Amino acid sequence: MSLAPTSTEARSKAAWRFPAPVRPRVLVAWLLLVAAIVVSAPSVEAGRMLRMTGDAVAAMATGGHSQVGDGLGAIGRQLVPLQISERRDVSRIEDFDPKRLPLFSHIEVVDTRTQRLDPETLQMRTVVERTAYLVEPVGYLVHVGVKLWETLMSAVWGTLLAVLMSAPLAFFSARNLTPYAWLYGGARALVSLLRAVPELVSALFLVVAYGFGPVAGVLALALHGAGFLGKFYAEDVEAADPKPQEAMAATGANRLKVLRFAILPQVIPQYIGYTLYVLDRNFRMATVVGLVGAGGIGQELKGRFDMYNYHHVGTILVAMFATVLLIDQLSARLRRAHF
Repeated sequence: MSLAPTSTEARSKAAWRFPAPVRPRVLVAWLLLVAAIVVSAPSVEAGRMLRMTGDAVAAMATGGHSQVGDGLGAIGRQLVPLQISERRDVSRIEDFDPKRLPLFSHIEVVDTRTQRLDPETLQMRTVVERTAYLVEPVGYLVHVGVKLWETLMSAVWGTLLAVLMSAPLAFFSARNLTPYAWLYGGARALVSLLRAVPELVSALFLVVAYGFGPVAGVLALALHGAGFLGKFYAEDVEAADPKPQEAMAATGANRLKVLRFAILPQVIPQYIGYTLYVLDRNFRMATVVGLVGAGGIGQELKGRFDMYNYHHVGTILVAMFATVLLIDQLSARLRRAHF
């Protein structure tokens, strides 16, 4: 029995070459990237960042002082204790009814002594001013919870609208589904435009158009999310296994049926992952767009920060962290349940 290789095996072995570890074009691209990083270092103050960060780390190790450490420490000390209760002057509460107080709340009366000029005797006299306050032991925590719910719903609505807008964009942005080159190019350009405009920038314009409130935030999140999802949805459609598509097309199925029965079953798991990531990101970005008046917890955060109410800021930050952690756990459970 002959063990000599066949002609086909000999040709395949002769044609095989060890692949180059780095292609010349890739090497040039990496060199250009490194050069750009080195040249741009002074403009982003990379040296100052490294120097101050190094000083902070050294100060932490030796117990000394640094500008970064002292600044962060001063802010951290002002954030605690967290603000839980709320105390409001009843004269500034619209339609206040002392017989219908919120749960666990009570009225607190405070007497304040001030010196005033008596217009008759032209002498200073002591005047006692009595002020009634509505004290809610967990009032501010409830207020933050309401704002967080508004922010979360803005993220959910923004994600929902993003999915609805990105579905047709992904269909027309996929080369294997779009019949016309001009339609493919236009859809790709629109997806790139939506993705290139940050939520904060679009929120600035939408606040002017729609006014202050969550509407501008929802639309800003939806537009940017549609650009992100449209790009990745389309790329997964293009990367799907072509064999089921060819089999469907051979039976006379149109593009919609090929998409429904040959492509979507392959890409649905990735789509779920992308959508959950956008939902998580939209919650964090909903806080950012709130800083420009787009509603939610971000607007409350900016107002408290501008008034130097750092105890309130600490409560908001802790509540945001807990919400992000909860969303992350729910997303992980949804992924495990599907996969």
